[in-house]
Amino acid sequence: MITVHVNAIGVSDIPRGLIRRAVRETLRREGVPSAEVSVTFMSDAEMTTLQTRYLKRSGVTDVLSFALHVEGQEPLGDVYIGHGQAVKQAAAAGVPPEEEMARLAVHGTLHVLGYDHPEGPERAGCEMYRVQEEVLRKAVGA
Repeated sequence: MITVHVNAIGVSDIPRGLIRRAVRETLRREGVPSAEVSVTFMSDAEMTTLQTRYLKRSGVTDVLSFALHVEGQEPLGDVYIGHGQAVKQAAAAGVPPEEEMARLAVHGTLHVLGYDHPEGPERAGCEMYRVQEEVLRKAVGA
């Protein structure tokens, strides 16, 4: 069974159905029949605090993921999305905020499943980003 939790305290414009669909589509694409993923939308200040505490990096980030399972166990993970950052990125890319939020949910879920990407310009052409955009098209078009 796939369980997806969507949490957003104090934020009303979260497309919960789309986020659940995007996470489920990511898991289906990767052949995962059973998993539990929690997606939590936070303020940019909260995201900055998490990034500083857990990654030892300063500044705001758009998404952070934590895999809470070990190899051989059903995937279990937490995905944190910076709501304000997602809205800013959507505006800069000329896409609806809902699409960017779903993109970040997919991205975070892929990290929970063990995907990673390089830093820098080659990042956009890597396998993780190709999978991310493939899944996003299916989830948004569904």
